[in-house]
Amino acid sequence: MQINLTEVFLSEGETLEEFVSYEKSEILYSGNVYPIAVKQPFRITLQNLARGKAKLHGVGEAILTLHCDRCLKQVDVTVPVDFTYEICSPETEMTEDDKEEQFYVQGYRLDTDLLLDNEILILWPMKVLCHESCKGICPVCGRNRNDGDCGCDTFVPDPRMAKLRDILNANKEV
Repeated sequence: MQINLTEVFLSEGETLEEFVSYEKSEILYSGNVYPIAVKQPFRITLQNLARGKAKLHGVGEAILTLHCDRCLKQVDVTVPVDFTYEICSPETEMTEDDKEEQFYVQGYRLDTDLLLDNEILILWPMKVLCHESCKGICPVCGRNRNDGDCGCDTFVPDPRMAKLRDILNANKEV
């Protein structure tokens, strides 16, 4: 969705509040596509600070369907979004860094989808768990340990003792 910023940039004291919906049904992260489980509107507030400058504030939450990092079960995860930026009109002098930071403002238009994409990716959870005590999957057979014990031997020998084990196995009588 595009929001026209002309009035906000040119009228002192002007405040504009919009409820925008995130148009996408999925989001791309680290080469994987994740569906958006629930689409909720985001509140975007624009407030004129001076001629050609405005404060951009956004609040909302995205509910994404992700995979548990331990057992790979699908989990709905809420990503709370709350941001505040100062944006400038195209006529305002800005450094190259400021122009790069405002990639979601093109002329007098605010691209909300691009802005929300960026904010969701910045706030992406580092670790996703279906529940705190998730046991994960068995490294031997791949069964979900939350569903019950599989009975596999999960003993991992110390790799520093591999040579000794090889010597002992070589000297065993068959």
